[in-house]
Amino acid sequence: MQLLIEQILNGLAMGSIYAIITLGLALVYGVMRILHVAHASVYTVGAYAGVFIFQATGSLALAFLGSMLLCSVLGVLIERLVYFPLLKCPPYVPLIASIAVMLTIEEVCRLLAGPQIITFTAKLPFPELNLGGIHLSSTLVAIYVITIGILLFLWYLTTRTELGLAMRATSQDMAIAGAQGINSHYIVSLTFVIGSAIAAIGGILVGIYYNEVYPTMGAVPAYKTLALIVVGGMGSVPGAVVAALLLGLAETLLIGYLNVPFPRDALAFVAMIFVLVWRSEGLFGSK
Repeated sequence: MQLLIEQILNGLAMGSIYAIITLGLALVYGVMRILHVAHASVYTVGAYAGVFIFQATGSLALAFLGSMLLCSVLGVLIERLVYFPLLKCPPYVPLIASIAVMLTIEEVCRLLAGPQIITFTAKLPFPELNLGGIHLSSTLVAIYVITIGILLFLWYLTTRTELGLAMRATSQDMAIAGAQGINSHYIVSLTFVIGSAIAAIGGILVGIYYNEVYPTMGAVPAYKTLALIVVGGMGSVPGAVVAALLLGLAETLLIGYLNVPFPRDALAFVAMIFVLVWRSEGLFGSK
């Protein structure tokens, strides 16, 4: 029983990481209706920025802040230089451009930092907990607390502020929102800032959790997050979070605990197939 509880806690931590990475993708799709695959490369840049700033300063706070700032700038540049000129094109055009951006950033990271794995030996300033013989490391506690904090922030921003109302109006119809006096371009850029900053946090947490940062660390998450926003419901932030948590639990329990002979990285796509057959709009999507 103790092993099962530990695996559930590990699964929730992995699902929380997936949720952090998927949130930015869901936000961007909700506003622009673009599959922002390059979001995974922003997450990779966030991990690299975090580890290099930490190595230079020894401060995790500066690592988080510097990484979030750099990724926010990178996200806005991608939006302005790549997506904005392609808004009137068919949806597959910005998708192809996004994949190209992701691969380009991967190679730039490889050229600048090298192809080798860089260790991220940092200790997050959170306590270790022992609950009834169940040990929770400071990293797991940090992942839980930070994920809950991000979710509460997004909930408050989108449901309790005028800015959130403007974001929801822009996501429903950008042209009409602009006609009502909403600066749609500003809202879109702000969405990229928020999503990219969250991706930076996810990159640092993953780097510390696995103690490694490398150029292609965003490759598998890029495709998993696409599956997760489909499973959760296209553009649905709650759906993306629930799908991410379920995926983390499924990977840990089925593969790690029950030793099911099935590739871990294929579970997200199997879930996507079943959900599309059963409910084509996703778990939280609207018909």
